[in-house]
Amino acid sequence: MNFSAKEDVDVSIDHVFAMMTDFSSFETAALRRGVEVQRQDMLSVPGVGMEWDLKFHYRGKLREVALRLVEFDPPNAIRFRGDGQGMAGKIDVDLVAMSPERTRISIDVELEANNLAARLVLQSLKLARTKMNKTFHTRVAAYATQLEDRFRQIS
Repeated sequence: MNFSAKEDVDVSIDHVFAMMTDFSSFETAALRRGVEVQRQDMLSVPGVGMEWDLKFHYRGKLREVALRLVEFDPPNAIRFRGDGQGMAGKIDVDLVAMSPERTRISIDVELEANNLAARLVLQSLKLARTKMNKTFHTRVAAYATQLEDRFRQIS
């Protein structure tokens, strides 16, 4: 199952990349939403090898995901891979400078089932694909707006 979204922001690619790799802000946001986040690496600066263990409730069950940063290409790309309970996923973030002060953000998420239980979860997601796509696009657009607002505050 795939989700894709693209948004243009009025912020330079370097600033977008810096804000998108402020992983502590993502950890804090996840904690606020009830996700238990544990950092598993000892890296002091963002880069390949960063790892997180995530625990959250989805559809009445506790889900556990191991998430790793597998590609870190400033200021162009960030790639994550995740595994948990019969499901594998990847998140690819690509940035393209449209002009010196405008950047296109492309986010692609792919989920794949490795066992029957995970296939059932994915099948239920596919039945709600239209709603999930809309929610995904809305959240990416809101995040893009948030990036622009954060940039205006610091500049």
